[in-house]
Parts: sequence; structure tokens; C-alpha cells
Amino acid sequence: MLKFLSICNFVIVDSLELDFSSGFTALTGETGAGKSILIDALSLALGGRGDAGMVRSGCERAEIGAEFDIVDLPDLQSWLFEQELVGDSNVCLLRRILEANGRSRGFINGHSATLQQMRDAGGYLLDIHGQHAHQSLLRPDAQRNLLDGYAGLISEVEELAGLFHEWHSLLHRRRKLEQNAEAVASERELLLFQRHELEMLNFSVQAWMELQADYARLSHATDLLETAQFGVEILSEADTACLTQLNALTTRLRDGIEFDGSLQDALNMVESAQNDLQEAVYALRHYSQKIDADPQSLSEQEQRMTAVVDASRKYRVLPEQLPETLQCIVARLDDLGSNADLATLAQQEAAAREQYLSAAKKLSAERQKAADKLSREITTAMQTLAMQGGSFAVMLKPLAEGGVKGLEVIEFQVAINPGSPLRNLAKVVSGGELSRISLAIQVAVSLSATVPTLIFDEVDSGIGGRVAEIIGALLKRLGQRHQVMCVTHLPQVAAMADAQLQVNKSIRNGASVSTISTLNHAERVEEIARMLGGVIITDTTRKHAAEMLEVGFGLSSGSLSDF
Repeated sequence: MLKFLSICNFVIVDSLELDFSSGFTALTGETGAGKSILIDALSLALGGRGDAGMVRSGCERAEIGAEFDIVDLPDLQSWLFEQELVGDSNVCLLRRILEANGRSRGFINGHSATLQQMRDAGGYLLDIHGQHAHQSLLRPDAQRNLLDGYAGLISEVEELAGLFHEWHSLLHRRRKLEQNAEAVASERELLLFQRHELEMLNFSVQAWMELQADYARLSHATDLLETAQFGVEILSEADTACLTQLNALTTRLRDGIEFDGSLQDALNMVESAQNDLQEAVYALRHYSQKIDADPQSLSEQEQRMTAVVDASRKYRVLPEQLPETLQCIVARLDDLGSNADLATLAQQEAAAREQYLSAAKKLSAERQKAADKLSREITTAMQTLAMQGGSFAVMLKPLAEGGVKGLEVIEFQVAINPGSPLRNLAKVVSGGELSRISLAIQVAVSLSATVPTLIFDEVDSGIGGRVAEIIGALLKRLGQRHQVMCVTHLPQVAAMADAQLQVNKSIRNGASVSTISTLNHAERVEEIARMLGGVIITDTTRKHAAEMLEVGFGLSSGSLSDF
């Protein structure tokens, strides 16, 4: 449950810290004092949407912090562990900072968290029933969500949606394939030819590089042979060959050394050149013997290169990209191959449809059970809210083909007067009746809620008299199972609360400031008297307020069932 809330520079609150207790707490105050600020702050702390306008004028940032006791929430503790957001034992701390420039940051137990993580954590901690909830109840999707939440079927609905999308994906693929069967067959035939053509080419990048090198050598074999023979001739075989001339020079240098030893260096260099040239002669002779000017081999290589170049031009890629082109063709054939068999695809579609229908029928059965139970509970609650003889029903109206959310549309129907037929909720009730029915629905749903904290924001709007007292008793009864908070303008509801918070607005340094304080018994008498009597509060009004509080304190769990 919520234990502590701190608010700093939020809207018209400069600084506020509140401790909370279990049971039913009422939040009251003058109109316009900012009673809903606490609800708005909690929504922000739990990942709600925020904007720069929520930051108090003249401040750099607003900050909201909330502490929850989670000792009885093992699922939340497991989720925190999975998300690596664990903090102190049995405590969950949520913190939200909203900058004046519109940026915001969230933290869970001191760890930086996304807004989605904060919303997920908030789903375990509390539910907020807004003052306009009765309006959303007129929408079919809201009615379905309420029933599924009451029945605990949210995960089943999400799973069913996945099955529906899988079925319809196969359905659309089959229909598309049927409509384009001729085009698909033509594409597949072309791809098969292209795959065969490239596979027969047997191309590899390494072999292509070697082929180019061999072709360059063979195509110039005659010139290369002549070059090698010319080199051998001028180096060693001609009358004036280099080696012959060097041999003569070497002889004369050796003779000259006998008279001048300084010629030794020149002799060494000439001998080295002589050796290098001799090695060059050996290499050229070996090269001449190895080179093969084979016209047939050259022709074969030319044909091979022509085939590769023609293929690359045909597929508009470089020769080196031909293997990648083949892979793409094979991949496309695999894709077409899995879709081309209409019979197989039809079988897959039928199986997916049966899987969807099986899950949908189970969901419908569970919805029907929950609908019957919820109908009885809301009908019973209506009798206590000055709608004696009225009845309520949650109807499951079948869909011909089913939908992403199941085989039916959920419709809330109501009969206000005894003997009247059930009709669509949106077409029957007035504003005041809708408010009472909305509250009856919310109380019935909340009795089965798994979250520990329930907040009602002026859900008693448009209600008064004895019905208001009954609503207070209903909220008090709900407070025996959950921590309940209610923003209210009705003294009958506030008097039933176990604790009461008062919101006041004042002018400080030329700016509006909202404060919230916990009231003691005497202060509660004054506040309820104000709610009863308005501007002028008499002793009679105070006495009436005190009596209302005594009645509220005197209600036990047994007497609450009388309402």
C-alpha cells in the first residue's frame, strides 16, 4: 500500500509530504483548492504523461516521490528482480522528475527506469478511477476491457490477438497467392533458369582472379618468349654480349691490381654484376622453356572469360558479385517455394484458424462466467443506490467471423425500473443514473482487484442524499480489503472515512499555493460542517457533522453489509 508521498514544485504545490494509513481516506476541500493534485502527482509518479505546464511557475523542475509497502506483493517483487530494479526489502520507491523544458526522468528504487517500467510497476500497486470514468463506460472497448480485467483474462486476450494475427497473415498470403498464381509461377520459372545458369557457370572469385592472370600470360606468350630470348642473347650469346665484355674487363682489372691494389673495389663490383647477370641468363632460359604459347588453351580461357563477363552484364553486377547474385536467387526461390504450394498453405491457414477458434471459445466461456457474476454483483449494488428493482447485465453479442479480441462484442445493458426490458446502457440512463451505475460497477470490480490501493477521483459527482451515505458505506467496506482514497465533495462520504485529508489554497508572495493536511477529530467536524453548511457554519451544523462522524465510526463490518 501507499505509505508516503512527497511533492515538490508541482502545479500549485511548493512542498508537501504526506503519510498514509490503511483503510478509507477521504480528500476534501473547497472547489478549486486542488483536490485532484494528489491524484495527478501519483499518476505522474507511476509513469503518467507529463508536460512542462505541471512544473510550478518560476521553478526549474517538479519532483514526485512515492513509497509503497510491497510485503504482500510477491509478483511485483519478482518483476523488480527480473528488471534489476530491486531496492530495500519489501519497499518500492518511485520517483519522477519533470523539467521545466518538458524533459522527464524516472527512477525505481534509485535505479533509472523507463516510463513503461514505471507504468508496469504501477499496475501492481494501484488503480485510479477517474471522475469521468462513467463516460468511458459507454464505449464497447472500455466495457470489454473492464470485463476482461474483472475476470483476469488480460493475458489470454493478448495471446488470442497473436493467434488472430497469425491466422489472418496466412489467410492474406493464400489469397494473394491465388490472385497472383500465374505471375508467381512465371517468376519461379525464371528464377529456376537463372539459378541453373549461374550454377553451371561454376564461378568463384579466386578462380576468376587466377583465370585473368593466366589469360594475360597466354595472350602475350609470343612476345614474352621473344623478350626472354632477346635477353639471353644480349647477355651471353651475342658477339658483343654483356657477359663476354665483363669477362674481358674482369681479366684486365685483375692484371691491374698487381700494380694498384685500389682497383680491388671496382673488381669486386664488376664480379658481383657478372654473377647477377649470369643468374638472370639462367632465369630467362628457364622461363623460355616453361612458357607455353598454346592456342587451344588460350581459346578455352577466352571462352571462359567471355561467359563470365556476359553473365555479369546480364545480371548487371560485377563478376565478383555473381556468387551473391546466386544466393539472392536461391533465397527468393525458397520463399516462393514455401508459398507456391497452395494446398500446404491452405492447411497451415486452417490449422491456425482452428487454434484461434479453440482459444477464442475458451475465452468466451470464461467471459460468460465472469459476465454472469459481474451482472449479479452490479444488480445487487444498484439496489443500494436508490435504483430498487433495476437490473444490470453484461451481454456477449456474437461476431460472425470473430475478431482480434474474441468471438463477441461486450455490451452493458440495464433496466432502470422493475419489469422494464434490458437495453443498451448508452441509450437508457440519465447523467445521475449513469454516475450511480458507474460507481456500482467500479465497486464490484474493485472488490476483486488484486492491487492494494484504489483511488476514486470524484466518482460521486451528481449524487446526494441517502445515496451519498450509501456510497460512503460502500467505500468504507471496500477499505476493509484495500487501501482506499476518494476525492469527494459529499459530507456523507467524507464522514464514513477512517481518515480525512483537507486541501487548502492560499496566496503566498503573490502566487497560489495548495497545501494538504491530515485532520484530527475536531478539525474533521469543522470540515464536514463546512461541506454541509457552506459559508455560515452554525452550532447545529457542527452538531450534525459530529453525529455523522459518530455514525461513520460506529459502522462495523457486519453493519456495513446492511447497505
